[in-house]
Amino acid sequence: MLPELTVRPGEGERWERLAAWLAERIPVEEVDGIWVFRIVRREQKEYGTAIVSLVTGERRRILTASYTATIKGRDRGGFTADMVEVGSGPVEALHELLALVPVRADDEDPPADVEIATWFPPVPAPTGADGGADEASDAPDA
Repeated sequence: MLPELTVRPGEGERWERLAAWLAERIPVEEVDGIWVFRIVRREQKEYGTAIVSLVTGERRRILTASYTATIKGRDRGGFTADMVEVGSGPVEALHELLALVPVRADDEDPPADVEIATWFPPVPAPTGADGGADEASDAPDA
């Protein structure tokens, strides 16, 4: 069975690469929604597009994040990502802001909802025992 048929929407190596790329550019703690469109493959490339909603205080921002992966040929393994803010407004305006997302002409399916923890798992807080904050732990035992 092909690997892409065994994972849910938004899961898989290329989505993970896009999520890691995004995590370096946005405050992931503000993300309150992720949706992904069906992956499109044309010739030697694969295209993935996601919608990301962020809430900062009383404002909501809607971003589209996309990737292009080279899946065949001499440049196989190539990967580029891009992000565009498509709208912002009050927190309550989610549906109105999502309507601003450009619709792909060849896409009949609506985007699928992705669990935020799938892309941005919670980071455990360091503790004194294993977090390295306790200087006395470096001292040799007497």
